[in-house]
Amino acid sequence: MGSADTFSAPTQSLIFDGLLFDFDGTIIDSTEAIVKHWHKVGEELKLDAKVILATSHGRRSIDVLRIVAPERANWEYVSKVEGLIPREYGQDAVEIPGARDLLHSLEEAKAPWAVVTSGTKALVDGWLDVLKLARPKNLVVAEDVEVGKPDPRCYLLGRTRLDLGDEAKMLVVEDAPSGIRAGKAAGFKVLAVATTHKLEQLKEAGADWIVEDLRSVVLKSSNDQVEIEIRNALQ
Repeated sequence: MGSADTFSAPTQSLIFDGLLFDFDGTIIDSTEAIVKHWHKVGEELKLDAKVILATSHGRRSIDVLRIVAPERANWEYVSKVEGLIPREYGQDAVEIPGARDLLHSLEEAKAPWAVVTSGTKALVDGWLDVLKLARPKNLVVAEDVEVGKPDPRCYLLGRTRLDLGDEAKMLVVEDAPSGIRAGKAAGFKVLAVATTHKLEQLKEAGADWIVEDLRSVVLKSSNDQVEIEIRNALQ
């Protein structure tokens, strides 16, 4: 990737054994909903929402709460408040351009893919119901790992959920530096979407490719492996 910062790289055809997608910021954009959520939580806990939001993106709520409000850092509370987000702020979330078509094509082709998210199962289920997106058969959520991103174990678990071995060639699709670092630490290739963070942050985190959104990722075939094209990546 050069310094011109133009999305004009030649199309690349790549083959992987499985694809692992982050959710918020990668498949959907619920930024407005999350901001409203943390302001509500901040008001409830008498905390400055701006302080929470400065470190919350791409991290599990339970990890954020362990820092700002340890007494609320339990799964019962986190699942309850996250489960309310799609119901209360559903109108504030939209799909990332290209996400619906890409996930639909992966499902139609029976390609191996999974969602690996820092959100709870209640949150993911809520958003999938609201936005009517393809529901992943394989899912890794916040409750499934002891340590969240940038620790790699969530993505390693995603590979396991796809019944793939240690030698499998995996592609992680992410929007946040913490998730990019998690994917790289797992030993996987990482494609970043420039939907929530600055290009320099995505580069510094180690993304192998950077695209504007998922319209640049096209499924070509899926047999024993998944062939995709990456179009208009950062030059």
